[in-house]
Amino acid sequence: MRALLLAIIVGVIGPGIAAGQEPARDAVTLPELRAAIDKLGSVDFPVRTAAARTVRRAPAAVAVPALMQAVTEHADGFVRFRALVLLSGFNDPRSRDVMIEALASPNDRLRTVAYAYFEHAADPSILPRLLEPLSREESEFVRPALLRAVAAYGADPRAREAMKTYVMKGQDFFRSGVIEALGDYKAAYALPMLLEIVKLDGPLQDDAAIAIGKLGDTTALATLAGLQRTAPRAVQPAIAAAICLLGVNCSSHEGYLEESLKFGIETAGYQELVRNSAAGLAAIAAVGNTDALHALIEQGAPSRDPARAAMALAIGTAALRNTAAFLTGVGRLEDPKPALDLLREAFDMLEEDFEEERFFATVRRGYWEAPDKSPARRLAAALIQALEF
Repeated sequence: MRALLLAIIVGVIGPGIAAGQEPARDAVTLPELRAAIDKLGSVDFPVRTAAARTVRRAPAAVAVPALMQAVTEHADGFVRFRALVLLSGFNDPRSRDVMIEALASPNDRLRTVAYAYFEHAADPSILPRLLEPLSREESEFVRPALLRAVAAYGADPRAREAMKTYVMKGQDFFRSGVIEALGDYKAAYALPMLLEIVKLDGPLQDDAAIAIGKLGDTTALATLAGLQRTAPRAVQPAIAAAICLLGVNCSSHEGYLEESLKFGIETAGYQELVRNSAAGLAAIAAVGNTDALHALIEQGAPSRDPARAAMALAIGTAALRNTAAFLTGVGRLEDPKPALDLLREAFDMLEEDFEEERFFATVRRGYWEAPDKSPARRLAAALIQALEF
């Protein structure tokens, strides 16, 4: 199987890197680096992509100071944003101070990156800086990142009270993000409110069901079982996923999700069922269930739009929420190419720049940590090539 995997990857990306050639830091000069940073704002996507690759491959001693300068001084606001995203991938301790400054930036994109940074780099002293803008941060691009950041501090009573407030009020779009974050951060304190929401027909019902499943509290099983009898068909995949996440009859509920996904793909007019079934499998895959990930890839590989877009987004979501589990699952495939194709399409659609950069950094770190010519290194090399980072 290992020989087959190597042959496939060589066919996908060429013999050099697949054979163990290192995607090493290049000897990028400071003028070359600055020129690449300037191109991060290009309207030409291939130019932006090539520029980002140059920056990522520059030695940290050169790249980090140049990126820090670009974040604070560059005239192009989009370049400042992309520079901050790329800076986060170098994992330099100086990034923290830059991110703190970005919390107060008038540039929406910079604030979004800063919020996402402090979601993952937990710092209790920063929490007041996250709570303060909650009442005024209304951008549909920025507020979800802020709410996720606050959810990450759920051990603090102030964060819990804020999340309790915003899960029960506001626009559904923002409440959906709150609900997802509560599930991802296993906010047990929110279970009573989520149980109220899941009983109400509407756009938040499926979000609440999956969040309840992520909490892992089996006392919610009676409510979910009742909804299996009464909830609309479109919500049934989320309920099935939630019960599986609670550890109850997971194989049968996973089988239901696979069948409903297959039916939705093959039958015109069931795109909502496709989206919800794929999202249910993605939630299960994100907790390390390789079978659910493989089911998404198997059904997504031959699919066509509009179903394919939903499949790709589900796979992308699973990859960003649990990169280690995604890499393990893809590493067990005989042919990784369909998964890589779907992931590339997902990253083209998703507007998750910071999360994607975290994914890239994880893959590159895995490349360096894996033994030379090992399957793990070859897979990381294939991802680097396929996603063009």
